[in-house]
Amino acid sequence: MRARIPTRHETKIEMNKDIVARDEHDARMPRRDFLRKSLLLALPATFGGMATSALAATMSSPLPASLSTTALFNPPSRTRGSTEISVRTFGAYGDAVHDDTAAFQRAIDALPSGGGTVAVPAGTYVIDPTVMVRLRSSMHLRLADGAVLKAKANAADRAYVLMLHKVSDVEISGGEIEGDRDRHLATTGQWGHGIMVRGASRVTIRDMLIRKCWGDGISIAATTDVPKVISVDIVVSNVACVQNRRQGMSIGQARGVKVYDSEFSYTSGITPGCGIDIESDYENPGAANTHIENCLIRYNQGNGIQVYRRTNGTTIKRNVIEFNQGYGVLTIGAVTGYIGYNEIRNNDLIGVGIRASSSDYAVGQNYFYNNARRYRSYDMPKLSPAVARTGNVLPRHTEVANSTNIRINTNYYYDK
Repeated sequence: MRARIPTRHETKIEMNKDIVARDEHDARMPRRDFLRKSLLLALPATFGGMATSALAATMSSPLPASLSTTALFNPPSRTRGSTEISVRTFGAYGDAVHDDTAAFQRAIDALPSGGGTVAVPAGTYVIDPTVMVRLRSSMHLRLADGAVLKAKANAADRAYVLMLHKVSDVEISGGEIEGDRDRHLATTGQWGHGIMVRGASRVTIRDMLIRKCWGDGISIAATTDVPKVISVDIVVSNVACVQNRRQGMSIGQARGVKVYDSEFSYTSGITPGCGIDIESDYENPGAANTHIENCLIRYNQGNGIQVYRRTNGTTIKRNVIEFNQGYGVLTIGAVTGYIGYNEIRNNDLIGVGIRASSSDYAVGQNYFYNNARRYRSYDMPKLSPAVARTGNVLPRHTEVANSTNIRINTNYYYDK
């Protein structure tokens, strides 16, 4: 049974236009409990002065199953050897001054053929993302509580703190990755990622905070060589990707990506600016069988979740998606998907938009509140108390345009 990793982070967030300030304090609770607490706190928030439980009492039919009843996902461990070594043994300082990139790589390269675990004790380790730390197959990079991988300031368009390239059976857990968006030495580029996964398989990323990256917190894609190798079976669990510049997470040419119990918030700086962007790098094969469940996605500059072309089999379930400056969920040319049991509220544009030749999507058992905040001129009757509607496309909340075989099933709507 894997250890529960404690966190030092309890967030206090203030928004001032596009500037996000996030102060972190000692919470003395496991990171998994911290993120779980964030989700649970989001649920009972009052809707126009009426709590969720009170709304349920006024409805002719009950609200969909609450997120609070959803069991936490238990992410898979990956196959590896029993050897364990520390980056300190190979010369890492962790003093926020010395460049520890080479020491990390020496420790990883020193693992035997059967792999093992590279332990990172508490400390701040400067990593040069233009060099990057390259993980190998059959290994666990285990960061202790208080371990921070801090990106060295650079001017590169493309730079990654951790690179997983054509590797398999890899686990990354604990600690924090801090990007260089506040210290970046140029103004161009959008690919300064915390974790870059290319053509990897059987990967678990869990129990981490990834913030302030010049590009994405996490990017999952295919290799750039020919023939391309797509990423397969990637699990992201109990991870917070916040304050990143381009996306919280991007999912490109990949199959079987599963995202549970995580947060993707406060993305701003460059488009698309989404919490999660599922987008297939403009080529086939695209992203297939992506599953996003029990996540908190909020205050992003763009859409909460965007599903963009050459994607199929996307499930978006039991998430809280709120206060995004675009759509809550937007599909463009996406094929086959399910959007259900989510709370989608207070987004600036429509709650769920199915557009531009999307097909074979079902939208049901979602709870919508106060969406399309930019479009308050809609002549739409107030829905108070909350009402269930079957098969309706309602302004502010659900929109279908130039798409086929879209099933809008029972959803629940409430407005001020």
